[in-house]
Formats: sequence, C-alpha cells, structure tokens
Amino acid sequence: MKDFFKSHLLFNRQQRDGILFLITLLIGLIVGNYFIDLSEKSILDITSPEIIKLQSEIDSLRKEAINSRRPKVYPFNPNFISDYKAYSLGMSPEEYDRLKVFRDGNRWINSIKDFKQVTQVSDSLLAQISPYFKFPDWVTRPRLKTNDFKKVNSQKSFSEKQDLNKATVKDLQLIYGIGEVLSNRIVAFREKTGGFSNDIQLYGVWGLEGKIADQVMQNFTVKSPKDLVKMDLNIASASDIATIPGVSFDLAKQIWELRILNERITDFSELKKIDGLTDYKLKLIKLYLYVD
Repeated sequence: MKDFFKSHLLFNRQQRDGILFLITLLIGLIVGNYFIDLSEKSILDITSPEIIKLQSEIDSLRKEAINSRRPKVYPFNPNFISDYKAYSLGMSPEEYDRLKVFRDGNRWINSIKDFKQVTQVSDSLLAQISPYFKFPDWVTRPRLKTNDFKKVNSQKSFSEKQDLNKATVKDLQLIYGIGEVLSNRIVAFREKTGGFSNDIQLYGVWGLEGKIADQVMQNFTVKSPKDLVKMDLNIASASDIATIPGVSFDLAKQIWELRILNERITDFSELKKIDGLTDYKLKLIKLYLYVD
C-alpha cells in the first residue's frame, strides 16, 4: 500500500513544472474573469435624438393601431345603459349598480350632472363618455318662459348681438333647441378651432341642425374673428378638403372626384350635383375654399 501511494504522489521535475503551470493558469483566469469586463458593449446609442424620435413615432403608430381596434361609441341615452354597455364604457360594477337602483325607482337622468351624482363616476371617465349622451327632445329642448322666448328669438341688430367667441354655455342654452349637450359642443368646437372666424362655422358643429344654427345667429355673431386661411378648390386634395370641420372624408372625396371629372370647378354651384350636399354644407365649404 505504501508503494502504491508513493508511486501516485511522487512527481519528477517536469511533472511538477506542468502542475505549477496549470495552477498559475487557473488562478490567472479566475482573477481575469473577476477584474476584466468581457461583455460586449452595444454599438447602438439608444439615447440619441434620432433614436428617441423614431421610438416616439413607433409609440404613436402603436397607439393609433390600438385606438382603431377599439369599438366605436355612438350617441346613447344614459338612462338605458345595459351591464355590457357599462362595462364597455369603463364603468365599474358598483357605478352601474347605482344607476340601476336609481332607474328601478322609476327616476330619470336628465343631465350630465345627474349622471355624475347618481353613478359617482370619475371626472376623467365622465369627460370621455358624456359627449355621447343623447337625451330626449323634451329634455334637450325645454320650453322657455314666454318672456325669455321673446327675448332670445327677436331679431337683433349687429350691435345688440353677443359675440359668439365670448358666449358661455349658459348663454347658448337660452336659445330654443340648445341644451346642455349642444351648448358644450359649440364651446368645445370653438376652443378646438381657436375661435370662430365666421358665423357659418356653426354648421360644422356635429349634431347642430341648420334651423337651430339659424336661431343661434339671430342672437349671436362673430365680433372678434380669427384669421382663416382658405384653400384653392382646384388644387386641394381630398384629404385637405376633409380637414374642414363638418365635412366627412366621403364627401371630400366626392368633391375631389367631381373636380377631376370636370377638370376644374369654375363655380361652387357645380357642387350641387353631389347627392346629400345641403345648402348648409355648401356654405361651410365656401368658407374654407375658394375658386380661382
């Protein structure tokens, strides 16, 4: 046994040098691995302005794609919301239950304020869904008192009319047929466009009928107009025409196709050939376009 261990533990000089070399090599590798960073550095600088701009564009496209897949919301009466409708609008079960209990008591919601008080939804959610509220005519067009009706429907001179760019929601609601929803839409439209430049822009407010707009203009007018840049009808593309508030892309495309068919438009009366183009829409189009 002694000879066995002796034969395995005794090394000649060459063997000892080899073992020492291996030990030195192992220690060197361990120390090098600890102190030397061998990881590859990225050659792409993600903090550069070009990369940040590109990432912002990608995020914007992704957001648009997500929004395009969301179901469209159409005007609805908040008194008749189903549990699924409430879920799709983002209401919690508790908020829907409060609404259901209120309606089960044969009570009605007649304004955005009523909806807020009953359901206790957040202000942010209310701001998203309230523009789609559609109440019955007897709610949105309440009967005015005799004196008030005469006051707001009598013909007024330019000096007697209020500035449409300064009219408040409450001022607009004095017009017969203008309720809380439409008055808020008019003010929101005014803010979005930076102010009215002409009374005719009222026809571009979604849901505002021409006859009601006429009544508004009997008592309000633009006294502090903003500058408005017009487009040449014979040069503008369908996309350009579709930027006019109140003009859908389908209508803009029909106008553009008529111009291409006729080679050019010499008078706005030629647009009357388009089916569904009302006098109100034509007035609105003439405000933003011109024929050279």
